[in-house]
Amino acid sequence: MRKLTENILDKISIDYLRNQVLKNAYGNDDTVIAKMDPRVLLVWYLFFGLVPWFLDDVVLLLCLFLFVAATTKTARIAPLVLFLFCLGVFSQTGYLFIVALFFGGNTETIAPLLVMTLKVAVVSLASITVFSGLDPDRLANGLLWFGCPEQFSFSISFAYRILPVLMEEFQNILLSYRLRGNPPQNRTLIGKIHYLFYQIRMIIQSFYPLMLNTAKRSRTTVEALELKGYRYSVKNPEVKRMKLAMLKVTRSDILFIAVSAVWVGISAGISGLSNII
Repeated sequence: MRKLTENILDKISIDYLRNQVLKNAYGNDDTVIAKMDPRVLLVWYLFFGLVPWFLDDVVLLLCLFLFVAATTKTARIAPLVLFLFCLGVFSQTGYLFIVALFFGGNTETIAPLLVMTLKVAVVSLASITVFSGLDPDRLANGLLWFGCPEQFSFSISFAYRILPVLMEEFQNILLSYRLRGNPPQNRTLIGKIHYLFYQIRMIIQSFYPLMLNTAKRSRTTVEALELKGYRYSVKNPEVKRMKLAMLKVTRSDILFIAVSAVWVGISAGISGLSNII
């Protein structure tokens, strides 16, 4: 029991959380999804992010869920992200089922809750697959090609790039709190629980100075960009053409779209046969 508790505390350490977040954002460059054209991935996500909300067939949604689960496996998503996905989706469904039973529901509420769970799961896994396989530049270029404003595309790219800086700043603030604090003893099980709550309290207290430091860094970054002529470059057609020259649809992109279309067709056929039977 003591060894199990120590392993759990090791898994939820700040260093582990930081490594998992950075791995999911920057550590998937060698996957099949990461090598695809960002325009193809955005169109694919547009389908799997919107169409499931208009479907109510359990079989069809289940087939789509199996497909996006396979793409998520291909994208090599960080275990922490998958754990948070499972915790968020299925705990919310269980909560709604308990509330439905409390207010006079019965086992018939399982079917609509299952439909809702599959919808959220398909859309969530599609989002995780696409945005874990796109680095900041490729994502911004894909959005820019579709006509999004330059400032919007750059804001998304900048948000991705500043993520490691935020994680490093957050860790420095936590270390400063640890140096000035007096943590409880964590030799016993009760002490480990107290130490866990102590860590959570420090994390909450670190957000305010994190926001202040981020605001200072953002101002410095904006001034540096203005000095380098960023405002002029985003309005120059030649600069935009050079940025989008890297985009190219390859054979693997076409194959991915074809496999997705075939799977959706097969899923629709299986759903129709199940309804007939």
